[in-house]
Amino acid sequence: MALSDLAYPSLVYFHMFLFVMWLGADVGVYLAGQHFRKREIYSLDQRIALLKLLVLIDMTPRSAWALMVPVSLSVVTMGGYWAVPAWLLILAWVIAGIWLWLIWDAHYHDMTPRAARNRRIESWLRIGLTLFYLWLGIQSLLTNAPLEPDWLASKVLLFGLIFAAAIMIDVTFKPVGPQLGRLLKEGSSDETEIPLRRTMDRTRVWVRITYLLLVIISYVGLVKPF
Repeated sequence: MALSDLAYPSLVYFHMFLFVMWLGADVGVYLAGQHFRKREIYSLDQRIALLKLLVLIDMTPRSAWALMVPVSLSVVTMGGYWAVPAWLLILAWVIAGIWLWLIWDAHYHDMTPRAARNRRIESWLRIGLTLFYLWLGIQSLLTNAPLEPDWLASKVLLFGLIFAAAIMIDVTFKPVGPQLGRLLKEGSSDETEIPLRRTMDRTRVWVRITYLLLVIISYVGLVKPF
């Protein structure tokens, strides 16, 4: 097999690899969060260690999410489903590079104005990409253009919904910072634990929705039911 013949299947493989890393690592985040909630089993120090581990593991799905944007468009192009304009494909890879830098720079400078700035920029970036994928999916389902197969248009729409659900995870999780600070300052009690638990419970709703959408989108992409 010629090297050029390996390009497309290799890109499809990388696309699937990103999916596995996204969902697999997210399960690790979910389980670490589950154990963080068990204050009757773990000491506060142990739970903080679990939270630090959760944040580190979460960098994997966040990185996979950023890379999925240019990789998915590249797969669509090489598969002949849509002749994505060269400028759009280049822009997608540039955006992914910027997104990855924002993610990791914020991680390494956490709890600083620099990290807060990066996360604001990342937030606007994700909102823009959410709107793009929702538009692309709906437009293609209604007009069969630019994506003709309904399974692919549905997959793109589901990807947009995953973006929206993931954004809601960050929105609902935002109060955790101040609540965790109060827990560390005042110690473990119903007054400090219950509000934190409620915030985490609300966040977990969107986490489960994201998991469900990821399972559906993988089924649609592999089985192509319509």
